[in-house]
Amino acid sequence: MNLLYVSAAIIAISFFILVIYISRTLSALQGSLKQLTGTVGDLEKQMRGITKETTELLTKTNRLAEDLQQKTESLSSVVHSVKEIGESVQKFNVSLKNVSSSITQKAEINSEKITQAIQWGNAAIDVWNRWKEKKRTQTVTEVNRDYEGGV
Repeated sequence: MNLLYVSAAIIAISFFILVIYISRTLSALQGSLKQLTGTVGDLEKQMRGITKETTELLTKTNRLAEDLQQKTESLSSVVHSVKEIGESVQKFNVSLKNVSSSITQKAEINSEKITQAIQWGNAAIDVWNRWKEKKRTQTVTEVNRDYEGGV
């Protein structure tokens, strides 16, 4: 029976040691759970802050998108106006080119006429000068005859 008491004592001591280790493990687990609870609480606070900041950021982004849309619409009318100005300038350039071509063409036609008129004018002046020279020569000849005949 002695052996039975010794065995029971060993089992009791083993059970006691097991209870102590389980108690310590549960205490450590309780401390870990407290830290985890604190961490989860902090994480929850941070998530609230992030949610608030995200909401504010989303609101600002929506305002910026609306502002950008308005400015794009305004810019669209400016671009349309600039396009119309460009088309007007292009039409003006075409008109200017046509006028320039017309002036050049008329100048060529008129330059031929002007050249012809100058040639006719020079021919007329030459004929006039010859006629005057011939008349002067005739007058000098008549004066010389009269002078020779009278002397």
